[in-house]
Formats: sequence, C-alpha cells, structure tokens
Amino acid sequence: MPSYIYSLPMKVRDYECDLQGIVNNANYQHYTEHTRHEFLLSRGISFAELHERGIDAVVARMSMQFKSPLRSGDAFESRLALRREGVKYLFQQDIYRSSDGRCVFRSVVEAVCVVHGRLGRCAELDAIVPGSDAVAAGSDEVPSGSEAVSQ
Repeated sequence: MPSYIYSLPMKVRDYECDLQGIVNNANYQHYTEHTRHEFLLSRGISFAELHERGIDAVVARMSMQFKSPLRSGDAFESRLALRREGVKYLFQQDIYRSSDGRCVFRSVVEAVCVVHGRLGRCAELDAIVPGSDAVAAGSDEVPSGSEAVSQ
C-alpha cells in the first residue's frame, strides 16, 4: 500500500453519473486533478504563481484502474502519495468509498515541469516529495526557483 501524504474527502454529485447510475469514468480524472491541486495549495504551491514565473507542471501520462463503481451520493476519500523519478513527479492517487473503505479506483499520474519552454525541475515540487532534502531536513520553507534540465 502506498504511503499516502494527503487525503481529500469528497461526495458524488448527481450530474457526475451516467445512464447506468454510476460515476462516468471521465469524472475520476476530475477527482484526481482536484486532489492534486488541493494538495499543492495545502503545501503553499499555486499553479497560477508558478505559471507567472514561467513554470508549468503538466500531466505527461496517466494510468487508471477502475475497480468498483461509485454512485450518486457516495462519500469517498481521494488519497495521494508522491515520489520523483528523474524529472517526473509520480502521483499515486487512489479513491476509497467511505461507507465500506473499499478502493474503487487506482491511478498513477506522471507529471513533468516545463520551465520557460524546456523540460525542467521545479524546486517547490522537489521540496514536497517525501525523502527530498528539504522534507528530510524538516524544513517548513518552500524554496523558490527552478532549474532547467537538458533533454
């Protein structure tokens, strides 16, 4: 089981369901994206501020596994774990139904940063990855800036 570092409670809304009465598969991507955004905001990182500085974190790839459907009104918890591999930030994002604790959705989101038009690294994201120097040192400060990486 992943070491989750963030969790966001949510609830299925009627309009997210299809004719079969289950959550349409595209909405799981909305749930995971909302969770990533809220996680980053909770760590003091704003996509808008990064963009103003020429840094754009973008999804490069996403794998999804649908295990059991959610239905209208279901409460659920969207959980997130994070690690880095080279210039990729890997978000393990799983969704658990609150009523029975069952995992209903699993995904891995691979994100990269484009820094002034080039593949690069983002110090703010590096600092929040568990095991990074800033996290290991117990630093509460989020360093600013970024570093371009040659391809």
